Amino acid sequence: MTLTEGPLRLRPLRLRDRRAWRRVRSANLDWLAPWEATPPETGGAPPGYAGMVRLLAREARAGRMLPLVVCLDGRFVGQVTVSGLQWGSLRSGQIGYWIDRRVAGRGVIPTAVAMVTDHCLLGLGLHRIEVNIRPENAASLRVVEKLGFRPEGMRRRYLHIDGAWRDHLTFALTSEDVPGGLLRRWRETCEASSPSPRPTGTG
Repeated sequence: MTLTEGPLRLRPLRLRDRRAWRRVRSANLDWLAPWEATPPETGGAPPGYAGMVRLLAREARAGRMLPLVVCLDGRFVGQVTVSGLQWGSLRSGQIGYWIDRRVAGRGVIPTAVAMVTDHCLLGLGLHRIEVNIRPENAASLRVVEKLGFRPEGMRRRYLHIDGAWRDHLTFALTSEDVPGGLLRRWRETCEASSPSPRPTGTG
């Protein structure tokens, strides 16, 4: 599955992305570390790249996850992942993301989140999308604020992040909140605040 909006492209993570993934991660290690999920059973150490790709692919095939690479003008700049996919009478998922600091603040992640949200709500038939963010993560909080996600309160010690159980603020949208799609609303917001017609790379 590939999603495209202007110079922004979302596609599945592949084993051959190893070099680009490592290059971007190494350049952003200090910036990303405070917000990284860390499995407590391994003492906080994440799996290796190949193990991570195999795990994500297995979860995607089982319908529990949608892991995507964020490419800007053909260059690997981050990831956006829908996890915890639930079907039946719940039909929900949770979005997580990270971005290369060198392109942060240019509308890349808000646009990517809007694209994935629309794919989930309008394409897959989910009803609810959540984003859970540490209260200290100002950059991520700006993303959900820009996109109009609804604040729903605090979850105490919700996720194991950077070596410890951390509180998270929960934000959500349902399909009723964005009947015309979140991406369209995000485009309109960008157009109202900027002379540029494209949010990606300029917003």
